[in-house]
Amino acid sequence: MFTAVTVLLILHGLCAVALMGVLSHQAFAVLFPAKSTGGFVTAYRAVSAARFTNASIVLYVVTFVLGSVIYPAYRVSARIWIETARLWPISGLFEMKEQALAIGLGMLPFYWLIWRDAKDPDTRTARIWTTSILCVVVWYSFLAGHIVNNVRGLLGQ
Repeated sequence: MFTAVTVLLILHGLCAVALMGVLSHQAFAVLFPAKSTGGFVTAYRAVSAARFTNASIVLYVVTFVLGSVIYPAYRVSARIWIETARLWPISGLFEMKEQALAIGLGMLPFYWLIWRDAKDPDTRTARIWTTSILCVVVWYSFLAGHIVNNVRGLLGQ
């Protein structure tokens, strides 16, 4: 039976997948700029990376808010079970996810600022590092969230 939390968890996951895709695409485009558009991998990198900035910010905030809404349900049910089962690495994985996402949220204004003028050579290094860090944060958070969700679902039922 689906509950409101289940529906929100599914929406949260879908937004996270979209955010991973957008940030991964932008990170590849900024880290490995393509000189031509021949072939799939080259065409994947040959996009205008600056066009992904606003979508990344909106998706990050929406995903963060959805995660914040479902967080109390996790805190009350899943986390208590995980700590009672003494699965400290799993609990720590989620704790690190919380911290990484908060840091990423704080980086968003700077991220927006450095992508405003994508042709500015003075901010190229900042764009590379900021986009890469956000991409790693989002990928780590997605994987950690799935591991925690699966551990509770597989072992806790």
